[in-house]
Amino acid sequence: MYRLFVTDRDGSVATLESATGASVMEILQRHDYNVAAICGGCCSCATCHVYVDERFSAMLPRLDGDERVLVESSEHFREGASRLSCQIQFTGALDGIRLALAPED
Repeated sequence: MYRLFVTDRDGSVATLESATGASVMEILQRHDYNVAAICGGCCSCATCHVYVDERFSAMLPRLDGDERVLVESSEHFREGASRLSCQIQFTGALDGIRLALAPED
């Protein structure tokens, strides 16, 4: 099992354990985090918006296309940190990733 460190919208930090092979959005939902993900992970909304710690941002694929448009349209966009959790595949290389749930738009 691998770990994710998640800061909730109320500032509480939790350690989640998960196997690889799922998106971060799916892991957050499995652990009952308030991630709406109304599009079901199809990258057509921004209700799974998270902030990824800069140490891990460089490990992720480049922010591009629809994902970029969606996070940049959020009033809570943060350059270099904003990502959609549905677009982050959790792998062993991301063990220990730190992220925070973005405020809801």
